[in-house]
Amino acid sequence: MKRIGILTSGGDAAGMNAAIRAVVRTAIYHGIEVEGILRGYAGLIYGEIRELNVSSVGDIIHRGGTILLTARSTEFMEPDGFNQAVKMLKRRNIDGLVVIGGDGSLRGASKLHGQGIRVVGIPATIDNDIPCTDYAIGFDTAVNTVIDAINKLRDTATSHERIFLVEVMGRDSGQIALNAGIAGGAESILIPEFEPNFDEVSERILRGRDRGKLHSIIIVAEGVGGAMEVSREIKLRTGLDTRVTILGHIQRGGTPTAFDRMLASRMGAKAVELLLEGKSNQMVGMKNNTIIECDIDWALAQSKEIDEEVYRLANILAI
Repeated sequence: MKRIGILTSGGDAAGMNAAIRAVVRTAIYHGIEVEGILRGYAGLIYGEIRELNVSSVGDIIHRGGTILLTARSTEFMEPDGFNQAVKMLKRRNIDGLVVIGGDGSLRGASKLHGQGIRVVGIPATIDNDIPCTDYAIGFDTAVNTVIDAINKLRDTATSHERIFLVEVMGRDSGQIALNAGIAGGAESILIPEFEPNFDEVSERILRGRDRGKLHSIIIVAEGVGGAMEVSREIKLRTGLDTRVTILGHIQRGGTPTAFDRMLASRMGAKAVELLLEGKSNQMVGMKNNTIIECDIDWALAQSKEIDEEVYRLANILAI
């Protein structure tokens, strides 16, 4: 193997740059050239490719986002666009490809593998909804961003004696909501994996009022249906004033945590090692603090479950 390519695709996640840095420097350490593909699969189709060296990835480990930029490409899913991407890889003499992104990005990598391109995927998504890995790059940073917001909102909620609903991202996954909710001391956490019980949430708020609690923080995962709808349901049952904060894309950006930097560095180095071993269609993951590998197709056929014990703990702590 003489030359590998690297791209980031889909939604950005803090720690992507740390992964890019690890891939580039590990590859160069082993005497391999690295081509950076801009704007994901879209950039691959149109040949937006540049050589990366040690200096190219200097001073980026602490930066959020991705220096390679990212995009979603409908063209790549069409035969003409896909074939053009394959031709571009061969034209640039790229022997292997590292793809950093979420489930859609990994499916694209698997599709390239089907055409004889050697690929390795690195899971990077704040949603943390990729099966077969405890953590995806960006999740820990997103959770800490939400916790910081909860800490600030609690001051206002207490001062005004109000109920604050905080809507967090995650698509159909409640991973961010559950982890940030417990760590942030939320009174209720609503996630799509479990049917929301608005009567129970309302009763918990009223019990808190009866014992002198001045405020309530409720975390709502976007997959539940939206914090505005939840707010109406709670106000209907309690008669109390509510405020809604939708954190949105602020959860994606920012300086990656030490955990995400370490995770990304370990995964990036492992991805290069797998390519050197002649492996393909593999996804790097973390299980019990150990970096592992698994087949991409097999991984994506699994489901990422919420830990029911952690969810039960959230309800216990919220009495």
